[in-house]
Amino acid sequence: MKLLAAAVLLSVALASTGSPNSDAPTGFDNKGNGMVDDTTHQADQEKFDDIETVADGLGPLYNAQSCRECHQNPTSGGTSQVAELRVGHQGSDHLFHNAEIPIAHGAEVITGRTLVNDRSICPNAASPDTEIQEHVPNSENIRTTRISLGVLGDGFVEAVADETLVGLAQKQCKESHHKICGQVIYVPIVEAPGQTGVGRFGWKDQHASLLSFSGDAYLNEIGITTRLFPDEVTKLCNTAPEPNDKAGADGLDDVDHFARFIRASKAPARDSKLADTGQSQKGYKLFNKIGCAECHVRTLTTAPAGTKINGGTYTVPETIGSKTFYPYSDFLLYNVGTGDGIVVPMVEHYGQKMYQITWRNFSAQSFHNAQNKLRTAPLWGVRFRNRLMHDGESTTLRDAILRHREEAYESAHRFERMSASDQQAILEFLSSL
Repeated sequence: MKLLAAAVLLSVALASTGSPNSDAPTGFDNKGNGMVDDTTHQADQEKFDDIETVADGLGPLYNAQSCRECHQNPTSGGTSQVAELRVGHQGSDHLFHNAEIPIAHGAEVITGRTLVNDRSICPNAASPDTEIQEHVPNSENIRTTRISLGVLGDGFVEAVADETLVGLAQKQCKESHHKICGQVIYVPIVEAPGQTGVGRFGWKDQHASLLSFSGDAYLNEIGITTRLFPDEVTKLCNTAPEPNDKAGADGLDDVDHFARFIRASKAPARDSKLADTGQSQKGYKLFNKIGCAECHVRTLTTAPAGTKINGGTYTVPETIGSKTFYPYSDFLLYNVGTGDGIVVPMVEHYGQKMYQITWRNFSAQSFHNAQNKLRTAPLWGVRFRNRLMHDGESTTLRDAILRHREEAYESAHRFERMSASDQQAILEFLSSL
């Protein structure tokens, strides 16, 4: 509880503008948080929901045809049952290496990525003999699935000051006597070459900016090239002009609309009926008591309106600034015993020019240090998930709790030793989120 209180005080202090903070709006009504008018927000949602075709630039390798396909429960931007496949291998140097996946009967080898796309557009009528479906070679013996994450409310996450997350990590490590030390990782801001920010999006905290995150997903999950990621994964079967994503009459590309849709979304709302029960409120107190809140931090507060973030490319708007929200996460990286052994692939997430740029505060070693770590899963909206943890292998909340080991071992052990009624109270609290 000391850490929780300190985190709240720190966030408030950093966000202080002389006026009291207010709570971020919540809901699943497809209306925005006030950053843009509802007509604009709904138009952005239509872009998010759009089905891409080969004529639009879909593929050649891809996983989905729209953003909504992986982020939809209970509405656009919500949680997902969709899992993606990532692989790699340990080299003779005892370091992780990205996958090398041959396609087209070995005519080309896909490198620089860990993602294995499930779908391809070839063979087709124009290229009947071109086989580009990816298959995992035996050499790639580090393998994992990762469940897609919800993005509702992530505009508030993006607007949390880097210093707030760094402060949480430092306090937690000191107060736990180095037993629990969340890792901060500085990642490239693709739209601001040379600039970095504290990672907070994706299972490995690989992005700090929602625009970077959107461009990454558009290319690697759907196969659409953009001004941020202009290079196709493969040229085979590729016929659409590059970049596929072009500005419309309003001067915005699709990735701009995606980022604005996420930024303007409301945070996930709680189950108000369940949240008000005595059992759920008891569960919240027990959740704190056994130490879960040390990483699943209840509240964070955004930076003040007018603060420039993402390397100066984005200014926190009035409706986002100085807002308190309830993600139940500190967005830091931890070893909780379920790490997948995958290291963030640079070219996949930051583009082929990644190594031609000098990035401020960037350390490739920090990514290797996080090989067996994962981001603290935000628990807001967890009641809409029936496949839990990063790999979706836990199908009940109780199973997910008991899988926690390493830095989370003591909390999981305390839960395991609780009475059945106390355990049920915690589960009911979690079911209200």
